[in-house]
Amino acid sequence: MVANIRSGSSPGGALYYNKEKVDKDEAEVLLWQKMLEPYDKCGRLDIDACMESFMPYLEANRRTTNTVFHASLNPSPEDRLTDEQLRDIACEYMERMGYGEQPYIVFKHKDISREHIHIVSLRIDEQGRKLPHDFEARRSMEILRDLERKYGLHPSVKGQELTDKEGLRKVNYPEGNVKRQVSSVVRSCLRNYKCSSYGEFRTLLERFNVSTEERTGTVDGRSYAGMVYGALTDDGYGIGTPFKSSCIGKDVGYKALQKYYATSKDRLKEKGSLDSLRQTVKDAMSPHNTRDEFRQLLKADGIDAVFRMNPIGRIYGVTFIDHNTGIVANGSVLGKEFSANVFNDLYPAPKQAQQVAERHVEQKHEEQNHAANPISCIVDTVLDLADTRAYEEQQRQMQQRRKKRRHRS
Repeated sequence: MVANIRSGSSPGGALYYNKEKVDKDEAEVLLWQKMLEPYDKCGRLDIDACMESFMPYLEANRRTTNTVFHASLNPSPEDRLTDEQLRDIACEYMERMGYGEQPYIVFKHKDISREHIHIVSLRIDEQGRKLPHDFEARRSMEILRDLERKYGLHPSVKGQELTDKEGLRKVNYPEGNVKRQVSSVVRSCLRNYKCSSYGEFRTLLERFNVSTEERTGTVDGRSYAGMVYGALTDDGYGIGTPFKSSCIGKDVGYKALQKYYATSKDRLKEKGSLDSLRQTVKDAMSPHNTRDEFRQLLKADGIDAVFRMNPIGRIYGVTFIDHNTGIVANGSVLGKEFSANVFNDLYPAPKQAQQVAERHVEQKHEEQNHAANPISCIVDTVLDLADTRAYEEQQRQMQQRRKKRRHRS
């Protein structure tokens, strides 16, 4: 069992996300604690009622920004649990995580073959104090290991939180044998994912700390095309010496990848192949969310949303990686309603961040223009020299006046 824990500034985004699943009969409410009944008179999930249960806690808070605790618990696809078992697991998990006295609501998602649960709660108590969250991920993992043993579940493997697929673990440069790690990730991605372009494949590999680069050109009248792979840090910076694909094998070379892209494109064109991904992304696209909360909602369902942004925070591209179905698709592949412009309008960068970024860009341009303009540099140098000489002359005259005064006295 794997847990994905996320924070947020308002529970509204997580609640609306789950409500849309419930309204489509892709999810159901399993239980709620210390909350008003979350249904209206017609038996539909009522977000206002849920928020009313949370408001006393939110109003008591004055400092904490990320007030939301949103976790998904994901059993192995081989595990088949009853609703009662899922309720017991959710309650024991929340109790041991320190949220046993908090208001929370549990949803069971059944829109994919791997049934899993989502829990929405708050990180602040009735006095508005933030609950302790030290070593949260470690404690969560230890609790899940105990629950796996208690309920006879298939154990998850540390380092494979992104996916259960064999061989897919992030490259860890300090561990050494980088070439073997990289080759394992690349081959596993080719086996388990469908990417219809180089850009999508590169985005996928970067999630596992692997860099890749196409190198094409002409030497002595002969055309060449090849691939270069390397390792990345968790921050996305290159580390170590990259190496050619020939050091791994022809199956990860340029020609092999062109065939892989073409095959993936054909498979993604099959009827219904993208329907599940489209619907899940659409359900998470809500004006009630922030950009980060949108990504967190998808992450809880095993989908990475990777935004590409310019220096001032404008989104100019987006790629979705569905680790459940092995699909990697740019927004343009899903349709016009998932284009970069749509996401930029829905989730614009904060104005303050834009202003800071714009000032930084303007300053950088000014510095570049200044350095590229020799006349400007000469003028500034002459002005600096003139100011220096004027100052020296002023000091010289003051010294002469002091000498005259001393002479007279």
